[in-house]
Amino acid sequence: MKPQVLIDAIVRQTTVLIARLSTAGGVRSPLGHVANEVFVGLVTELENEGVSKKVIADMFGMALRSYRQKVQRLGESATTRGVTLWTAVQTFLAERGTATRGELLTRFQYDEEASIRGILNDLVESGLILRSGRGDETRYRVPTAEELRDLGAFVEDRSQESYAALVWVQVYREGPLSMERLAQLVPLPQATLDATIDALVADARIRRDLRDGVEVFTAEHVLIPVGETAGWEAAIVDHHRAVLNAIAAKVTTGTRTSTPADEVGGTTLTFDLWPGHPREQEVRSLLRATRALVLPLWEEVTEYNRMHPGKETYQVNYYCGQHVLEEDEGV
Repeated sequence: MKPQVLIDAIVRQTTVLIARLSTAGGVRSPLGHVANEVFVGLVTELENEGVSKKVIADMFGMALRSYRQKVQRLGESATTRGVTLWTAVQTFLAERGTATRGELLTRFQYDEEASIRGILNDLVESGLILRSGRGDETRYRVPTAEELRDLGAFVEDRSQESYAALVWVQVYREGPLSMERLAQLVPLPQATLDATIDALVADARIRRDLRDGVEVFTAEHVLIPVGETAGWEAAIVDHHRAVLNAIAAKVTTGTRTSTPADEVGGTTLTFDLWPGHPREQEVRSLLRATRALVLPLWEEVTEYNRMHPGKETYQVNYYCGQHVLEEDEGV
């Protein structure tokens, strides 16, 4: 099978997930930035794989000059290092609340004016900011919660613990992380990110160290307990990462078949059931039974490692999931 067929199928399934997340609870989350984030993420990963800029441009069906212009517009801000220009502009407005076009152009004076104007237009069209006035006195501001509700956008009073869980997961999975890299992975306002890190360090969930003169953050473990509501977003991100990494690891090995002795891979089964089926409850309780088996093992390994730390370690990422699809539900 051609890789393009597989890529297209995965993209379609991913868009279904994004659509359902963006409309969860009957509200609407802005999606104007998603296409740009996908482009930047793909470019970064392809470059990490050693693919040249000319080849990447060709893969996107773009001329090299157009590709470079787009990367520059969406890439790291020349004024605010370590974050994309899009994120830098959005964060600046979130922290200030309001600013004129002239103030924004002055703030990001080392970035191209055309890129700033394009990003502002994108933010307005996506509903993330509002615009009023004309010329350099055009004013941009962050919508109030009431205005977002009127627009049908997603509004949530996110607790500090929700942010903490998300940062904790990222530090554990990607660490050691510098503040610069962490701000890229979790694009929160700097004051919020600082407070979240301080709270995590205070209760020893993450550790702050200096490496080659750079402050970095690490975590020795992470756990979002069953039933914990504050960290459900972090749990979704972590589970999604585990699934994708397992698939990617299987693909990159070049192995196209599974074996009984596999240590990398996955198994997907669908059980056709009906009320009163003799194995109905046994099948529906598979998730509960698997958790009951795996969680105590994880706790024992964690406790042993705490008492007897190893010098050369590696990780085994294990995941499980279950979905009950009722007869009247769509796929």
